[in-house]
Amino acid sequence: MFNIVLAFISAFLVSYFAMPSIIHVGKQKLILDEPNDRGAHSESTPSLGGIGIFSGVLLAVVLWTPFHHFDDMQYILAAFLIIFLVGARDDIIPLSPWIKLAGETLAALILVLASNIRIESMFGVFGIYELPFFFSVLLSVVAILVIINAFNLIDGINGLSASIALIISLIFGSWFFLTDYLALAIIAFALSGSLLAFTKYNFSPARLFMGDTGSLLLGTVCSILAIKYAQHNAQIPDSIYYFRSAHVMAIAVLILPLYDTMRVFVRRAINGKSPFSPDKNHIHHMLLETGLTHMQSTFVLASFNLFFIYLAYLLRDWPAALLLL
Repeated sequence: MFNIVLAFISAFLVSYFAMPSIIHVGKQKLILDEPNDRGAHSESTPSLGGIGIFSGVLLAVVLWTPFHHFDDMQYILAAFLIIFLVGARDDIIPLSPWIKLAGETLAALILVLASNIRIESMFGVFGIYELPFFFSVLLSVVAILVIINAFNLIDGINGLSASIALIISLIFGSWFFLTDYLALAIIAFALSGSLLAFTKYNFSPARLFMGDTGSLLLGTVCSILAIKYAQHNAQIPDSIYYFRSAHVMAIAVLILPLYDTMRVFVRRAINGKSPFSPDKNHIHHMLLETGLTHMQSTFVLASFNLFFIYLAYLLRDWPAALLLL
């Protein structure tokens, strides 16, 4: 408990005091997110907030994770570093979508093969239980890539990505704490601390955006928490915190980014466009068009996410396939 609190506080303080300097550097070096036809902001805004988030998370995790709980943490940190480099490079000098995807895939392979962060079972959905190793690796890499890019896609209005990731990290972090998985609890609460500090500068009127550096890191951390939640849950069937359909609960916790990503990818495919081609067809754009402000839209979507988490918990005794539907 003590280490988790210290990780949260350390990450918060590092990020909080780093953000003003990041804003200053962004303005001085003209590393700005400019208004455009696809964006939802009207002023040039520094877009390197992810550096502050990453710094807070990294310091807290390295400083407060006991070495005997480190497990395969070195590989997780290596994946974080790759994601950071890809995101920072894209924020400063934009990369092609395929180069970004290659970097994300490398990070995902490290997590799956070196840290064994894998979807090992379908838990009876479609009659499938244990997965062969090859299909487990393939499904896990695809899942990680989808979650990473889902956060990248919803990062379109003030406060949204940070709020959704804060909800996800607090829920998973609390569960890992209650089930004595200290290393993952520290990662989750370190991210929570950094995000809480970032929101001061990202809520309207936004003085700073997280950029790809931040959104890619959020997606990476949340994918790790979701997959490890399902893995760890399967190992504690006698615990009061055991959830029979953990994979469905993981989807419910991630429902907003997953649903919005699925929705826009299907629309783009129907229209013959690349799934990575930017547009203004996201749910948050639709809410803005109804006249809601950025913060009102963020509140609506965060509430939507929380409602589905509650719904999955309320219906937790339903058969997995029905609950997933």
